[in-house]
Amino acid sequence: MTDDLRALFLRHVCQTSDSPMGLVVTSAAGATVRDADGREYLDLLAGMGVANVGHAHPEVVAAIRAQAERHLHVMVYGEFVLETQVRLAAGLVAQLPPALSVVYFSSSGAEAVDGALKTARKATGRPRFVAFAGGFHGDTWGALSVGGNPVYRGPFEPLLPDVVILPFDEVGALSAIDDRTAAVIVEPVQAEGGVRIPGSDFLPALRRRCDEVRALLVFDEVVTGFGRTGKLFAHEHWGVVPDLLVLAKALGGGLPLGAFVGRPELMGTLAHDPPLAHVTTFGGHPLSCAAGLAALGVLLRDRLAERARVLGERLLGELRTMTGRGGLAAVRGLGLLIGLEFDDAAACGGFARRAWERGLILNWTLHRDTVVRLAPPLVLSDDEAARALRGVAAALTA
Repeated sequence: MTDDLRALFLRHVCQTSDSPMGLVVTSAAGATVRDADGREYLDLLAGMGVANVGHAHPEVVAAIRAQAERHLHVMVYGEFVLETQVRLAAGLVAQLPPALSVVYFSSSGAEAVDGALKTARKATGRPRFVAFAGGFHGDTWGALSVGGNPVYRGPFEPLLPDVVILPFDEVGALSAIDDRTAAVIVEPVQAEGGVRIPGSDFLPALRRRCDEVRALLVFDEVVTGFGRTGKLFAHEHWGVVPDLLVLAKALGGGLPLGAFVGRPELMGTLAHDPPLAHVTTFGGHPLSCAAGLAALGVLLRDRLAERARVLGERLLGELRTMTGRGGLAAVRGLGLLIGLEFDDAAACGGFARRAWERGLILNWTLHRDTVVRLAPPLVLSDDEAARALRGVAAALTA
């Protein structure tokens, strides 16, 4: 049965790499994923940043079940009053700066990025977007256009015109942001770019420059939101408030959900000239919002952002003692978003393969083949953290 299923997967499900992991999943709970052979894996990627409260959290599952018994999809986004959608929007903005008070729900992070770019273009009437080398914002046409890796952009060009890519974390480059710029989009911490954490002056300087030329500042917190970096949202580390905030991944508690959040007057531009200037069928699906609302409740009640900060500091300290083994050159991170930098791609790939053989789910980042990203569920227990450290150490010395 397992072999048949894997063969059908390879034949009929579009492959996005030449060597997919191919794990036949039967169940997942907390930080554990189980396969069809009964083997347990420790998930150190949290489903690529989705399972911040863990896989199949009982309260999230209960909320999904209760909502499924009430109703599923009933009308396109923004027309009917759906309780879970409204309560999640209210719950989100209660945790954000007062300026960020209106939510537009989407189905994914890339869709939310596209919506934020459209909003910025409509609100400002300006043609240009600015993004940063190493940045990743998704793979739709608009999101790819502001992506900072030419390897992934090149095959699909020409993309959106008038996009300027600046070096990340270089204050001196920000003068290129001018009065033709509609918006600047940036990840507070570049995740797929190799867990690159900017210095203390970069994001504040970026905010000042956007204010000087009246460009909008868009923070992409698809990965860094919901406690991942030791704060509920990563922009809190720098005290910088964006004009638009993009969210996804952990937002839905395990179901597909994205959003962008902004000021009322900014978001209100989507309601006129023309009406329905940005629409979606499944964005803010009531099932996804029910899951997201439950996940947000767990995150806040159990203080998982604080857990990420404390456990992240502990893991960083232990991992840094392993520098020099197996080609490990450097360790950096913020909360439970940790990057292991290797001397070269071969050392990085070899480490990832050996870790997989020891039951650890991890991999190198999409835009940096010398960096392995660790982003486990924030509910990772102390015993599981110790197991992860043992597995990493063994994979480095094998």
